[in-house]
Amino acid sequence: MIKSISDIDKIRKDKQADLMIRVDKNAEPTATGGKMHIMVCGGTGCTSSNSMKIIDGLESLIKINNLEDDVKVVKTGCFGLCAEGPIMMFYPEHIMYTLVQPEDVNEIFDSHVMKGEPVRRLLAGDKEAEEISNALENVDFFSRQMRVALRNCGAINPENIDEYIARDGYSALEKVLTEMEPEDVIDTVKASGLRGRGGGGFPTGVKWSFAANQQVAQKYVCCNADEGDPGAFMDRSVLEGDPHSVIEAMAIAGYAIGADQGYVYVRAEYPIAVERLSIAIKQAQEYGLLGKDIFGTGFNFNLEVRLGAGAFVCGEETALMTSVEGRRGEPQPRPPFPAVKGLFGQPTILNNVETYANIPMIILRGPEWFSSIGTEKSKGTKVFAVGGKINNTGLVEIPMGTTLREIIYDIGGGIPNGKEFKAAQTGGPSGGCIPASELDTPIDYDSLIALGSMMGSGGLIVMDEDTCMVDLAKFFLEFTVDESCGKCPPCRIGTKRMLEIVTRITEGKGQVEDLEKLEVLAKNIKASALCGLGQTAPNPVLSTMRYFKDEYMAHVVDKKCPAGVCKSMVQYVIFDSICKRCSICKKNCPVGAISGDKDTPFVIDQDKCIKCGVCMEKCPFKSILKNA
Repeated sequence: MIKSISDIDKIRKDKQADLMIRVDKNAEPTATGGKMHIMVCGGTGCTSSNSMKIIDGLESLIKINNLEDDVKVVKTGCFGLCAEGPIMMFYPEHIMYTLVQPEDVNEIFDSHVMKGEPVRRLLAGDKEAEEISNALENVDFFSRQMRVALRNCGAINPENIDEYIARDGYSALEKVLTEMEPEDVIDTVKASGLRGRGGGGFPTGVKWSFAANQQVAQKYVCCNADEGDPGAFMDRSVLEGDPHSVIEAMAIAGYAIGADQGYVYVRAEYPIAVERLSIAIKQAQEYGLLGKDIFGTGFNFNLEVRLGAGAFVCGEETALMTSVEGRRGEPQPRPPFPAVKGLFGQPTILNNVETYANIPMIILRGPEWFSSIGTEKSKGTKVFAVGGKINNTGLVEIPMGTTLREIIYDIGGGIPNGKEFKAAQTGGPSGGCIPASELDTPIDYDSLIALGSMMGSGGLIVMDEDTCMVDLAKFFLEFTVDESCGKCPPCRIGTKRMLEIVTRITEGKGQVEDLEKLEVLAKNIKASALCGLGQTAPNPVLSTMRYFKDEYMAHVVDKKCPAGVCKSMVQYVIFDSICKRCSICKKNCPVGAISGDKDTPFVIDQDKCIKCGVCMEKCPFKSILKNA
């Protein structure tokens, strides 16, 4: 139990000595720190690729060879480079291995641990370099990033509170409770320029001040860890890799507004995040960093986890709070806003995981430091979950104002198979697409809105030349219709009508007049839906129509899908001049749509064909082509 500042300082000092090996290549090992630390990713992605078997294999070999005092295996959170997982990092050498499999463990142990010879074929970065140096700053994916919210992900064991404390954990809470008044904390957050990282980008300090000004006995602090956007996994990764940063920040927020109770709302579909968050809360309670009389200052703060069932609408703040209360998650009219009347009818602040993850660093390093990063109106860094048609799928944290080109090509490694970049979708179903012509636009809140998109929580889906933008709009509309809570007619009925029109277009049954109907419907929904999710639901359609109107026109006028994606407009044709009449296509057709034999040309019956593409895939002579 930590009862005073000196108690936590002792833990910090002792553990820092153990962890120096991860910072200083020349650090001397301590009695408990060991001579070598092997960090193995234990995030969701790597866990699904058997990283736990890698950890078990290493620990078994260490035990067999009596090296428990010399070699430490540390389960971490996500390193970020998800496309190359499972990932392993060796200290003090600062050498990273990627795409490690359980069958590689013996070789790594025998060569690297026992002989000090790295396994070149598994190295991150340049495997052929004469001098092996794979510190993160030498790997392009990491070297161009600036990790603030992700500062501890991959660097500590998220299930060990001492490791968080050794990285200055809970120093910010200590500072605000012993050196600052609540209004000083709010002024610091305001001066930093931090804006909410979960959606609309509202100034965090201003939101806190609204709640602080309410003169009532009970207030609440909430964290949105629901993260329902397709392709988004930023908040999950922070909770899996650094849960104490969120706990510490929520306690700071409680002190700032006068709240003694907090809730983290996280979807039950995130079992690893839920488990590590629960472990972290229990550890903080045992240390006295949550509960009564924290640091002997008289400040009380408790924290609980509330599990959501995975409803997209519960990412909206009022719907989230009704769900925390045990009721059906539906948005409520505003005003009053949650800072005045929120959870259980009391003043409540709600921020997402990434927003909170920035707070301890702002307190410790000062608002001037944070506001010096980014652009004039968008301060600090932003975490993006980059996925889709890109080589380096993963988590990227960059200063605001970094261009989309830098994210996709310099950090993301470009588009696979030499394909051309076509567009990027930011903000998920609430956002919009950014075309290739805007690749050099600095990414910040205002520039994205000007492009017809939005920051959202930070999902960034990359599309190449083979993507049909009409089909993309249909995908997001399908998601929105399925996830609509149904409370207000514009969202419940309007988005369904939009989906019907877009579906008709992708089936080759659309008319030019449908495009005007889409725009009218979209604008009406934006103006009249009850909550932010309904109001932004038409964005994917409006942005694709804005930048790719020619594709819509091709679908409704020429009845063609230029990308060859919309099946109703595609035909598979066998060219007899190339065909060797081997009958492989006929044998593999699942619906018997292909006729012909060695003496008769092979032909595809277009009425029977289901456009599955198996025939083209199986043909060894490339005699079948897809005509859009």
